[in-house]
Amino acid sequence: MEITSITVAGGGVLGSQIAFQSAFKGLDVTVWARSEESKKRVQDRFDALYSTYKEEVEKLRSIVGTEKSHAEGILKDAKNATNDDVDRLLVDVERAYKEIKIETDLEKAVKGRDLVIESVSENKDLKIEFYKTLAPLLDEETIIATNTSSLIPSWFMDYTGRPGKFLALHFANRIWVKNPVEIMVTSKTDEKYPPVLKDFALKIGMVPIMIKKEVPGYVMNSLLIPFLMAAMGLLANGVADAETIDKDWKLTMCAPIGPFEELDYIGVPTAYHVVKNNPQSADPNSTMGRIKAMLETMIKEGKTGREAGEGFYKY
Repeated sequence: MEITSITVAGGGVLGSQIAFQSAFKGLDVTVWARSEESKKRVQDRFDALYSTYKEEVEKLRSIVGTEKSHAEGILKDAKNATNDDVDRLLVDVERAYKEIKIETDLEKAVKGRDLVIESVSENKDLKIEFYKTLAPLLDEETIIATNTSSLIPSWFMDYTGRPGKFLALHFANRIWVKNPVEIMVTSKTDEKYPPVLKDFALKIGMVPIMIKKEVPGYVMNSLLIPFLMAAMGLLANGVADAETIDKDWKLTMCAPIGPFEELDYIGVPTAYHVVKNNPQSADPNSTMGRIKAMLETMIKEGKTGREAGEGFYKY
């Protein structure tokens, strides 16, 4: 089975990126938005991604034929590319922006699709309710993949109505630059579907990472989440401010960005949901409880990250 059409259910920070990247690589892409207000937010994200992709492609023009690509999700082999290739990439950006669709009717959004990628909020109960609604609307052959970043896919498989066609497909933020995609099955996933998702990942410029055993956070977030929690714990406990923590990390590890810059890319609400899912956050005197309270305050103040113009930093 070849995947040529997809629906991304949820057009948040990462859902919109998955959709735009897939459209950029030539797939037929629809995004399901929960309401007209959500639809407008998704369109705003596509407007921003349109500009970002054009900028990234133009940056490639100065290095084609000489250097390794800085955005392998857009162009993997820059050393063997030409300016004509860059021109074609700009055409692909224009086509993706014009052809991608946003639909508020879930039944219309998923009708006739090869793959539905669930990218709704990182909330177990919300995801379960979504799958209950989605299940009766799908064509028989449609595959479902969850992009959950910290929850167990097995928690949702029986609500999909097709556990054999359900698996996890996890992307990193800024996928045109950070292009691994982790593929993880449940105990009920039919063995013929991971290779289909692997081919899909390659088709849209990603590097498939096959996970052998189900684990919350996959590989990527099993490493990243404790790191970000440690940084937020230092801040919440008053050890140092965000800028100092980032500076220390970048200087010590020669890293391009620090943990709080990364959190602003990810979005404060996503971090909040991950923290809230941790039982220790129920204790307000614990480090996790202090992190939860800190993030709640930021969300109430509209400091939700780079996309909002302010998170841990102002933009």
